[in-house]
Amino acid sequence: MLPVSRNVPISWGDAVFTATSAVTVTGLVVFDVGTTMTWFGQAVIMALIQLGGLGLMTFAVLVLAALGMPLGITGQVFLREDLNHNTLHHLTRLVAVILRVVVVCELAGALFLSLTFVPRLGLVEGAWAALFHSISAFNNAGFSTFGDGLVGYATDPVVNLVIPALFIIGGIGYVVLQDVMGPRPARAWTLHTKVMLLGTGILIPWSVACFAVLEWNNPGTLGQFDSAGAKLVVSWFQGVTTRTAGFNTTDIGAIHDSTAMLFISLMLVGGGPASTAGGIKVTTFVVMLLATIAFFRRQTQLHAFGRSIGLEQVLKVMALTAISVLVIFTAVFLMTASHDGHFLDIAFEVSSAFGTVGLSRGFTGEINDFGRAVIILVMFLGRVGPLTLGFFLATRSVPRLRYPEATIHLG
Repeated sequence: MLPVSRNVPISWGDAVFTATSAVTVTGLVVFDVGTTMTWFGQAVIMALIQLGGLGLMTFAVLVLAALGMPLGITGQVFLREDLNHNTLHHLTRLVAVILRVVVVCELAGALFLSLTFVPRLGLVEGAWAALFHSISAFNNAGFSTFGDGLVGYATDPVVNLVIPALFIIGGIGYVVLQDVMGPRPARAWTLHTKVMLLGTGILIPWSVACFAVLEWNNPGTLGQFDSAGAKLVVSWFQGVTTRTAGFNTTDIGAIHDSTAMLFISLMLVGGGPASTAGGIKVTTFVVMLLATIAFFRRQTQLHAFGRSIGLEQVLKVMALTAISVLVIFTAVFLMTASHDGHFLDIAFEVSSAFGTVGLSRGFTGEINDFGRAVIILVMFLGRVGPLTLGFFLATRSVPRLRYPEATIHLG
């Protein structure tokens, strides 16, 4: 809200919504960031994106390490939960890996994007846009200083290679990156890494192919391009960005309803744990599918890649899915009750907020104050995670009594 941060007046509601969207790396906006905010204001947004992408505990570890102060056992426990790590060992090493990956990827991304932005915008403005979009992409934020997003760069080869590379690396998870960058061969990677890479390797081609098939002849999206190559390039970008990043090289408001439903499902799945992505996470989705398959096969044990998955992990998946569905349905109900006649737009907006994606069908600017409060809460829950709040508020208790087992008829 400082005068040095903005070119035109904005309300406190606009400021709170934008700050929440930035620190939760969502990317939903109620005004044009490039024209409304000065470079200082954009730098504030960029700093919030970086803090939200790293995670508060990771950022705190980096600060304490720079000051030479010990983390302590309590801090290590919180960091373990923040990074979804099962043990306290090697946490500091993982944070060091995170720092190296962040610095190298964001600087390299800014350098490569300058090849496109500098010739068009000039040296200073182009370099600034390259840095802003590099940080926004790696942290899966989806913020852009351009009013129409990246529509003007829909077929630009640099943008279509660098931006997806940044948000895929940022959204796959630091634990996976540590495994892949380590000295161990692929067969020795952890089960988490293998499941995450398998799920990502399936979802990316699926989303790209589905977008191409559904939108190929839509004059508002792919139909405006004459060549099949241009359509495939746009399909590639829009397919991979949907699960978490939130950038757009085509008009999201012009997509078919069937494509909007596809996007909703992809946004709810999201990226990887201990990453800059949101959603219920790819590993949760994969374990849920494996548990369903195991049930129909009458298997008593869940396993993948020669390793078993414990009951506690399956229960965690069930709890996360149930809470996520409850949060989304409640938010959609509240938004529908306060905004009549926009059901698909509302469902799309809520899913985008919960998955911290940032895509919108042009409905963000029409949301009233009550709706903004709902979306802010959903963005917060989507970034922090409903299970994180549950574990923080709940206390572990050991049952003193065991009851006889009974049967409940299900299905």
